Amino acid sequence: MKKILVVLGSPNSVSGELGPIAKSRLNHCLNLFSEKDFVICTGGWGPNFNTAEHPHAHYAKTYLMRKGMPESAFLEFALSKNTVDDAVKTKSILSKLETDFSFTIISSDFHLERVKLIFGEILAGYTLNFEGVISNLDDMEYKKVLLHEKKAIATILQNGLYY
Repeated sequence: MKKILVVLGSPNSVSGELGPIAKSRLNHCLNLFSEKDFVICTGGWGPNFNTAEHPHAHYAKTYLMRKGMPESAFLEFALSKNTVDDAVKTKSILSKLETDFSFTIISSDFHLERVKLIFGEILAGYTLNFEGVISNLDDMEYKKVLLHEKKAIATILQNGLYY
């Protein structure tokens, strides 16, 4: 069965240089990829993750192609602003496909619980696989992003998702 690998975006510099979290997710995508698979790169623009000229997904695709992934592997970009928008825009892309695929969502280890919650609701009815890439953040930064994730999950559980 063919796979669609959905690589969630993360911050890049104003010049489009991908950060270590983005690169770790993209390298994991490369490791999972086989020639019959397809890839959706997510990420548009946003003040907290991309203020560069092009959408984050453009820089992600460029990175993957420089590492040998063929142009034919890519589906359209999910030009999203956040994780909920990643799922909404991914669903829109998937709804246009007529063939059966398995779906693997690639994010970071610290982000995976929230990703499962969001994608599980928005893409209910799809069989989803999730891959949490080890982030290699230092302890202080890791604790900071974990705290952010716990607060975001609590907000979703308390208020639901808005999309």
